[in-house]
Amino acid sequence: MVKKKNSQDIATTAEPIAIETTTHEDNLRANLEEIREYDGVVGYILRNTRSASIDLKDPSKIIEYAILSSTAFDAAERLSELFDLGGIKDIVVNGRNLKVLSMILEGNKISIFMESDADIEKVLQKIQVS
Repeated sequence: MVKKKNSQDIATTAEPIAIETTTHEDNLRANLEEIREYDGVVGYILRNTRSASIDLKDPSKIIEYAILSSTAFDAAERLSELFDLGGIKDIVVNGRNLKVLSMILEGNKISIFMESDADIEKVLQKIQVS
């Protein structure tokens, strides 16, 4: 609403004051930082519509890990449609030296990269708490 007063424009708004609170995304990031310290965890990628966070032990492989993460999500979506599986809870890709746990949690795409002998159940429990 704009009011005229002595030939000057005065703008008034009725918007609430923003108070910063801890969000689900903040909790998720904190849990990912903790998971990053687990034995056998190589790193993670966290993506949403606004940003992406990447934390890997070997930053020279960011592109390879990003491609692997994206491909895992795409393949899971295609397989879900093809076999009418419904929503995918999580995706695990096991390789000889590496495994990837990928999931979508409240609009955030998360891929956690681990050595093949890492405890995936411990990671799943921690990530689902957030």
